[in-house]
Amino acid sequence: MRYSPPPSRVPALLAAAVALTTVAACSNGSPSAPATGTAADRSPSAAPATTPTPSPTPSRAYPLSTAPRTVPAVRSHEPARGPGWKPAPGAGVVLAAGAGGLADEGRLIAGELGLAYRGEAAAGPGDVELALGGKGAPESYTLAVTGGRVRITGPDEAGVFYGTRTLKQSVGSAGTMPEGTVTDAPAKPQRGLNVDIARKHFTAAWLEDRIREMGDLKLNQLGLHFSDDQGFRIESESHPEIVSEQHLTKAEVRRILALAASRHVTVVPEIDSPGHLGAVIDAHPGLQLVSVSGRRPRGTVDVSDPEAARIVDDLLREYAALFPGAYWHLGADEYVALMAKNPEATYPQLARAAKEKYGPAGRVQDLATDWLNDRAAVVRPTGKTLKAWNDGFFAGGETTAAKDLQVEYWTGKEYGARPPLAYLQAGRDLVNLNDEYLYYVLGEPNGFTYPTGRRIYEQWTPRVVRGTTPVPARYDAQILGARLAVWCDFSRAQTQDQIATALRMPLAALSQKVWDARTPSASWADFRALAAKVRG
Repeated sequence: MRYSPPPSRVPALLAAAVALTTVAACSNGSPSAPATGTAADRSPSAAPATTPTPSPTPSRAYPLSTAPRTVPAVRSHEPARGPGWKPAPGAGVVLAAGAGGLADEGRLIAGELGLAYRGEAAAGPGDVELALGGKGAPESYTLAVTGGRVRITGPDEAGVFYGTRTLKQSVGSAGTMPEGTVTDAPAKPQRGLNVDIARKHFTAAWLEDRIREMGDLKLNQLGLHFSDDQGFRIESESHPEIVSEQHLTKAEVRRILALAASRHVTVVPEIDSPGHLGAVIDAHPGLQLVSVSGRRPRGTVDVSDPEAARIVDDLLREYAALFPGAYWHLGADEYVALMAKNPEATYPQLARAAKEKYGPAGRVQDLATDWLNDRAAVVRPTGKTLKAWNDGFFAGGETTAAKDLQVEYWTGKEYGARPPLAYLQAGRDLVNLNDEYLYYVLGEPNGFTYPTGRRIYEQWTPRVVRGTTPVPARYDAQILGARLAVWCDFSRAQTQDQIATALRMPLAALSQKVWDARTPSASWADFRALAAKVRG
């Protein structure tokens, strides 16, 4: 039986049929064209002349994307049109096939963005995919946003990690990662922070917080100066008698090192010698250097005494095994014996030892250089790259510092210190710790003032090694990077929390200038506001 609609519904169905016919006509002709056909054709029982099709939904038009806002700024962004990417329910972080080594990076960014971590799996809608590959420079990465997904690729795990930092910061500052492709890499391979934990005890938690902060800023070195006149701050089995009451246990150090490895931060340990050994001398007073007048300069051992070398070498071997990183800092700065007007007359025992070893022309500076080379020989078999402060490299003597030592340049004011060009022209690689811009000295003694982020951001570059004048551009490749240095000359001048707060903008500014030494495009005011916004 054929169904007939009740009379009351006929007018409504008729109107609907007319409307459908109109849509069909409009989709094939002018939007204002009237319906065509006879009255019979338009009756409720008549089939329409053509099958109506829905009008296409217009595609949303997106403006060309702009670069993500991060600290440091990305070096290259290829814009594109599209919605970009933001965390969404059901999205996750996956690893490309064979990228299982990126599990730490994947879990970290997943937790930070509130996403599921799925390990090695095919990327689905809205996912973030991490992959290893490509031929870029170390620590470089590519971050592509297209089709509602993110893919971060790098030649090494550090590069992929830095790509996740860019993603984290962009989402944190703008809520989204813009469409397009970021291609990014650091200008300098060594970028970081140096902390004097010898004069002032810093807790393991404080150091771990700095490592997290550094990782987000793409900084990759944490120097630990843990032995000085005021303290020796890491547990020792070879010489427990020298360790200060407040110190880090080796278990705490291993925890710090594990976190640092996960954030691609290398810890660079420093046992400074032959000066700055007061904590060792307190336990072994016989090592103390004594002048002809009976003066006993604080923290200075007699470099002609084999016992001094034996104890320091014990410590070097012990801690070289504890710290697995690629670098070791030998110190060698401010040897007080060489600050006398006439070192040979002031310390005749050193003068005699120098002449015995190097002949009539031998001087105290030769003994100091020999000490540095001997300590380097102890650590060198570990394969670590060796560093020393620039005023431990002396010119004009009977011997010279080993060729493989990197110069950590901090000053031109101390005895033995020369302008940066002297080291660069000799072919030395150099790391910049310019005391004019990068020295945070507690209490501001001896004319030091606390560094500001603005001065670093607006005035300093890695080529500004001493004072305010850059070295010639032809030496740029020999300048391997820079670190901001905290020195605790007046250890009670600030608490560790005050120091952490004060370091935020100088560290952020440094991160920008060692990642990309070009003049930044953002004003200082804009950079400062962004740094506060992206801080994790």
